[in-house]
Amino acid sequence: MAYDVASNSLEAHWMPFSDNRGFKKDPRLIVKAEGVHLYDHRGGKLIDGSSGLFCSPAGHCHPKIAEAVARQMTEYTYVMPFQSGHPGSFALAEKISRKLPEKMNHAFFTNSGSEAVDTAMKVVMAYWNARGETRPRFVSRERAYHGVNIGGVSLSGMVKNRDIFHATVPGVMMLRHTFDPSESFIPGGRSQHNGVALADDLERMAQTYGGTNIAAVFVEPVAGSTGVLPPPIGYLERLRAICDQYGILLVYDEVITGFGRLGTAFAADKYGVEPDIITMAKALTNGSIPMGAVACRDDIYETVVGSSKPGLTEFFHGYTYSGHPAACAAGNAMMDIIAEEGLYARADALIAYFESALMDGLRDHALIKDIRMAGLMAGVEVHPEGGPGIRGTELQKRMFWDGLSVKFTGDSAILAPQFITTRAQIDEIIGRFRKTLDHMRDNG
Repeated sequence: MAYDVASNSLEAHWMPFSDNRGFKKDPRLIVKAEGVHLYDHRGGKLIDGSSGLFCSPAGHCHPKIAEAVARQMTEYTYVMPFQSGHPGSFALAEKISRKLPEKMNHAFFTNSGSEAVDTAMKVVMAYWNARGETRPRFVSRERAYHGVNIGGVSLSGMVKNRDIFHATVPGVMMLRHTFDPSESFIPGGRSQHNGVALADDLERMAQTYGGTNIAAVFVEPVAGSTGVLPPPIGYLERLRAICDQYGILLVYDEVITGFGRLGTAFAADKYGVEPDIITMAKALTNGSIPMGAVACRDDIYETVVGSSKPGLTEFFHGYTYSGHPAACAAGNAMMDIIAEEGLYARADALIAYFESALMDGLRDHALIKDIRMAGLMAGVEVHPEGGPGIRGTELQKRMFWDGLSVKFTGDSAILAPQFITTRAQIDEIIGRFRKTLDHMRDNG
């Protein structure tokens, strides 16, 4: 399906996280998608190596989701979410709760992962306020990514996402990141070293500032957008223990890892360490309609709700489109697809092959610096040239025209195949990746 760019102006759209000037000179437009494939405006066919932005694990344009959303649009298109509701949002919250850790049975809907993080911060503040405690500090981590709203930017440890936005939330402290540059190509992705020592940064903060002044610790169980940094052995366990010691809430940002990316519903299932609050988005609707959610322990919900007089609003927060009918239709369909098509098991069954194929296919390449694995996700880092991110940006553009769609952050490609991907398609992704590397190595 060709698209006439010349007759359709691209200038009006200010694109996010993009080189707008360069893109509009050399546009890369997707005009059709199906399953694991994308089709560009020149008629080319690509394989999707990153599930969009890690959000379409069931494949693009899944018919059950399309049918559910279309049907919803003929019944009702909008319901005010304040003091009224519709069946779809309650059904979806129930389905999500079945996949969550025990005693985590309440979900608050947002429109994105960024909104979910800011909502989680407000849940934390509302909880401590309801308990009559003042805890002014939050803890996050270097190289973390928690979205683009002011709260999430304040928690994020990726410098480019912070350095021009000065009005951030005060009182945020940073743990060290978990990446050890002396280790590379780690089998299984998880370092055996320094996990407890790195988590003990939180103990030092508690000793220095007072543990009862820390409201919550936000961590991505696997730091995704920074290039895939799995948690070292013992890291999450030690964080949990310190949080328990000082009554600090532990928040998992699972916007990327939630709903199967690690081969399990959530990271708590994978690593055996449960948080108090989980943020989620992306795969919640298979990327089809914007939606996020925050889930929390039942006692957190009950404390916040119970602090208000009966008949009055309990949590002064929400969005015009919280629990939007179309998004809920997509989310309900996605939850059914996960169960009916066994997507978690399919993802888990691919993980070992994905790792071995990546290591066999790319590790020996002269341009490859490291490969970091976490479930069905990998950070493939190339040696930088000309400055941080320059080679990675150029590779992402070239790979598009070589038939591979992949997300880069700096000089790290983030491969995250869809759960429906076959082994042959895994090989195709890696083959196309290597082809572009070969061309860059040989021709600059």
